[in-house]
This record gives sequence, C-alpha cells and structure tokens, in this order.
Amino acid sequence: MPQDDPWDADASRDVARLNPGRPKAGMYGAVPDEEPPSSTPDLEDDDEEFEEIEFVPVRAKLSVAIGGFAALLAAALILGTLTTGPDVRMPYAVVLSGIQLLGLFAWTMALNPPASAATAAVVGVAGLAGCYLAATADEAGLKPLLYVTVAGFVGAMAGQAIRARDRQRISDSWRTTLLIVIGVVAYAIPITLSRQSLGSQAILVCCTGAGLAVLVARLTDAVFPQPRIAAQVPRGGVGIVLGAMVGTFATAWLGSQLVLPFTPAKGAVIGLISAVAALLIDLAVNFGEAGRRLAGEAPTFWLARHMTGPLGGFALTFVAAYALVHFYLA
Repeated sequence: MPQDDPWDADASRDVARLNPGRPKAGMYGAVPDEEPPSSTPDLEDDDEEFEEIEFVPVRAKLSVAIGGFAALLAAALILGTLTTGPDVRMPYAVVLSGIQLLGLFAWTMALNPPASAATAAVVGVAGLAGCYLAATADEAGLKPLLYVTVAGFVGAMAGQAIRARDRQRISDSWRTTLLIVIGVVAYAIPITLSRQSLGSQAILVCCTGAGLAVLVARLTDAVFPQPRIAAQVPRGGVGIVLGAMVGTFATAWLGSQLVLPFTPAKGAVIGLISAVAALLIDLAVNFGEAGRRLAGEAPTFWLARHMTGPLGGFALTFVAAYALVHFYLA
C-alpha cells in the first residue's frame, strides 16, 4: 500500500524479508547465480535425427550389359538407316516399330501413368501410325509425326479420364504421358531423315556419338566408378566425361570422312550434342530410380529399368538430329 512517508532503506529491507525468493535489488541482482541448462541437444540425439545415407554399390556386370545393349541398338539403327531406300522403307519401319514397343514397355513400367493399359494401347497405335506415315507420306517432313503425337496424347488423356481414380491423377501425370508419346513417336524420325539428303549421314553421326558415349560410360563405371555422382546413384563422374569425349572424337573423325557439308568441326558438334543428350537421359533414369527407392516405392521391373536409359537417350538423340539437320547443317 502507498505510504505517506518517503520510501527509505528500511522499507526495502522489509520487502526483501517478505519475499525471500526474489533476486536482490540492483544491477547484478537480476542475473541468476546458476546458468540455465543448455538447450543444445546431445550428440546422441543428433545421431538419431539424421538417418544414415544408403550407399548403392555399382554392379559391374550390369553396367557392361547396359552398355552392350546401347551399342547393339546404335548398330541396328545405323545399319537400318544406311540400307534403307525408296523401295525398302517398310522393313526398316517394322524394325523401328519393334524398338518402339520395347520403349513403350519400359517407359510405361518406369513412369506408371494412370490407366497404364489404356495409355500403352493408345500410344502403341500412335507409334505404329507414325512409322507408317513416315515411310509412305508423299513429302518427307515432321508434320505427320506432329499430328500423330497430338492425337496420341489426346487419346491417352481420354483413356485416363474414364475412371474416377485415374482422373484424380491427370493433373499430375499429363507431363509423364506426353513424354511417353513423344519418346515412342520419336523412333519414326529416322525414317523421315532417311528420305532427306543429309538425314542418313546425320543419323550415322548422331547414333555413333550417342552409342559410344553410353557404352564407354557404362564400361568405365564397371571398372572405375569414381567420383560417385551421388551415394544413392551407382554412376561415376569419370565415365560420364570420358564417354562424352570418346563420342565427340569418333564423330569428329566421321565428319572428316563424310562429304560436305560435314567437316570435322561439324561432326564434333553433332556428336557432342548427341552424346550429352544420351548420357543425360541415361543418368536421369538412375536418379529417378534412386528417388523411387528413397520414397519407399516399389522398384521398376528389372528389364524395363535397365532398358529405359538407352532407349530414352536415342529417342532424344533423334529429335536433336532432326533439329541439327535443318537448323545447323542446312
């Protein structure tokens, strides 16, 4: 209670006796005598919070097998392009249709779009139609393949919209569906390029660069997978760089052997772009599988998982080859 008399030292001592738990008055009395316990967690708690990163070993035999598959695929594509002609386009179209079905099987298993069966059926029909139109069209161009790609994408999306549980995933999966359609139809581009003046030579250079890049990268990973790209990804940086270098060197030599407008410099540029495209797709597949494993999802079927990288790399290589023929060589 307020007092009439002025506040003096005796009143302060009386208040201190009535409140023995309060700190002493003054500047130093407000500081606690003992330090509060530290809020920093113990080292044991830190170890519990951070999980150990899984280190995926490199399987040498598997790397060799994938590299061999890429080399065989490149050889088949090159031989088919060089041996095709005005009257023998359909056999090459049949071979490419078989490769399309392999790619469709691998990409559907890996990307798992909604209504997988319906999507695969529609995209398969689109791929066959693309090969047929590329081989029989009056004018060798990309326009028929663009129409087939749009029709295949619209048909696949319509098939995914039939069931309610598939419609819920359309907003997230339309990009995946579009990638599958483009990858399948892209295998009809070599037929179109083989009907153009520089197309066959461009396919030879591009497939050589891409095939050698993937082969050398995989063989190097089987022997020396260092430095690791990531602990969860069984790939080495030396193989990626060495594969791109070998593919570029081989295509530079091819450029010196082919007729104009090919030169060693142009062959090196085309080979480097093709090698990087194939290596990036192959590496992206490895990162995708690592992400599925970290997310706790079921892994892709082993055959589809190992074919996805080379098949996707050559699909992107064909798109790059068509662009290089019309915007760089021409």
